[in-house]
Amino acid sequence: MRVSLVMTILNEAASLPAVLETLMAQTRQADEVVIVDGGSSDGSLALLEASRAYLPLRVIVAPGVNISRGRNLAIAAASGDVIAVTDAGVRLPSDWLEHLVAPFMDPSVTHVAGFFVSDPRTLFETALGAATLPDVDEIRPETFLPSSRSVAFCRPVWAEAGGYPEWLDYCEDLVFDLRVQASRGPFTFAPRASASFRPRPDLETFFRQYYRYARGDGKADLFLRRHLIRYATYLIALPFIIWAALALSPGWWGLGGAGAAAYLARAVRRLSRVWGRRGPGERLVLLGWLPIILFTGDLAKMLGYPVGVLWRLRNPQPPPGGRPEV
Repeated sequence: MRVSLVMTILNEAASLPAVLETLMAQTRQADEVVIVDGGSSDGSLALLEASRAYLPLRVIVAPGVNISRGRNLAIAAASGDVIAVTDAGVRLPSDWLEHLVAPFMDPSVTHVAGFFVSDPRTLFETALGAATLPDVDEIRPETFLPSSRSVAFCRPVWAEAGGYPEWLDYCEDLVFDLRVQASRGPFTFAPRASASFRPRPDLETFFRQYYRYARGDGKADLFLRRHLIRYATYLIALPFIIWAALALSPGWWGLGGAGAAAYLARAVRRLSRVWGRRGPGERLVLLGWLPIILFTGDLAKMLGYPVGVLWRLRNPQPPPGGRPEV
């Protein structure tokens, strides 16, 4: 089984050394590594050139391409039977690729979902990881849609799905996953193929990230029900509870508090698993960040989603499926 590993980069000089180092240390080496550079100007290409002595590396320079176009170009140029996909901003355990491609020893397996975990550096990043990323025991393999930080598939799977959707700037991997799942069924889950990545370092960059994610949902017509529930909660249920508590009975505050506790419970449980030996003061800071992060993420989604919907109404989507043009 020949395995090609692909990724796209753009000005990743700060993060490339870590991911290249972990690729060199894999217990199961990729037979080739194909990287598409979208026009870096920060020394990324020099780092890749220096890595040729240690990796079977091919670099394609394609200025201006988005992530989807870059991945499609890399996959089209790859020669492997199995395509493994990751991102530049990750760290990969030495057995990551070994676990990711092991399921393909079963001829019936055509697409495999790896996992991803938070690799925080600060208290804020620790809280952000707990607030936004699921633990592995929360995953339902039959419905799990993997991030393209850690996923692998046979070449025909990519072709049947029409490749990564080049008309999308965000959520492109979710659309790709949904097309794969529709044609081939659930991904085979490989939880030990877990990539770690650093969360956004502050509230502003987190807000921009989730705004763009929600805008991508709107463009791709994804998760309408989830977004409607969010709007109903903040624009109808919450104002009603506040009005009822002030105008009818203070008991309504208890209902609101119970709802808030239920909303925070999963994030608190995740946080309690990772805060380790931190003292009471740091734990209070971590707990204090959770409602701020969750509210910021919800606000970003509520603002970003309608922008994506308007874009979709003005830009008809291409039909799914078929061999991607490269």
